[in-house]
Amino acid sequence: MKEGRTVYYDGYCRLCSRSVRWIIRNDPRKRFSFVPLQLLPVPPVGNPEGDPDKPRGSGHRSDTLLLIMNGKKYERSGAILRIALYLRFPWPMLGIFFLVPPLIRDAVYRLLARNRKAWFGEEASCYIPRS
Repeated sequence: MKEGRTVYYDGYCRLCSRSVRWIIRNDPRKRFSFVPLQLLPVPPVGNPEGDPDKPRGSGHRSDTLLLIMNGKKYERSGAILRIALYLRFPWPMLGIFFLVPPLIRDAVYRLLARNRKAWFGEEASCYIPRS
């Protein structure tokens, strides 16, 4: 039975879109599927929180990469490191960073996430990988 591994990402973020392309290039066994957060269902009431950074209906901030693997949710640096474990060599070696406490790893992740659009820009349209 094939394990389910779905990566949810911000389809308008240039860094996120390029990261998805990079994962695809380094995943010759095609273990991952990808869904932009913008394609998640939209509830009839819209975004009640009024947070422009939170895609409507997702219940999830667009500044957090999300990996759902076999029914378990992984976010931020934990998601990135788990993805790396399934890519071609040398990327699984990044697993050594699991030794760094999540508090520190996620602080670095949050710094990058907060500034990603200013540093890397935005795509004009939502990037959706071809199947």
